[in-house]
Amino acid sequence: MYTSTFIAALVGLVSADRIPLHYNPLTIADYMSQREQLIRRSERWASGEDIPVKDYMNTQYFIEIAIGSDGQKFTVVPDTGSSNLWVYSSKCFSAACLTHSKYNEKTSTTYVADGEVFDITYGSGSVKGFVSKDNVNITGDIFAPMSFGEIQSVKGSTFLVSQMDGIIGLGFDSISVDKLPTFMSATTSFTDKSFAFYMKNNPEASYMTMPGIDESLGLKEIFTHNVIE
Repeated sequence: MYTSTFIAALVGLVSADRIPLHYNPLTIADYMSQREQLIRRSERWASGEDIPVKDYMNTQYFIEIAIGSDGQKFTVVPDTGSSNLWVYSSKCFSAACLTHSKYNEKTSTTYVADGEVFDITYGSGSVKGFVSKDNVNITGDIFAPMSFGEIQSVKGSTFLVSQMDGIIGLGFDSISVDKLPTFMSATTSFTDKSFAFYMKNNPEASYMTMPGIDESLGLKEIFTHNVIE
């Protein structure tokens, strides 16, 4: 799928009491799916990268990024409906910040101060902080020096219960808050700005490709449509 057809959902848990753990035995279908994934990765096409996607209950999807010279790691939502990157700041003391990874500019030698106010409101709540600049890596070969939001305050229970440490917007520059450069426009790792998501029934097998699509799947025809608004 392309950016215009993927929606990353943020769904909050409704109960904070007992959370059951379900044992899911490995079936033949699961084994074949894992085998397919290993074969595909061993034959990875040269022009793009396979990026693991963490699937949480088929409602939340995450990738891992690293920020700064010291590679601070964050679990973020790859969101095609927004265009900004933000993560929690070490200067944040909201409840959500206390339970998630936080960016600390003091440990990164590539950090550049900005200080512009950063404020985004989503359907599930809002985040507010300030802009900072640093190097952002999705994989070792895909990176961008860019401006992003360091979040100091959070409103909305979804941010508290979600596993995400932030959001990386993969949408167009035209909807970027304060017209900050997006990851896709800031990266010099490739000129092809397309990417794709592959969702599997076996969550461990989900992944995305950047740039382009996974040509090893042998897709013969791809249907597209223009984004009109």
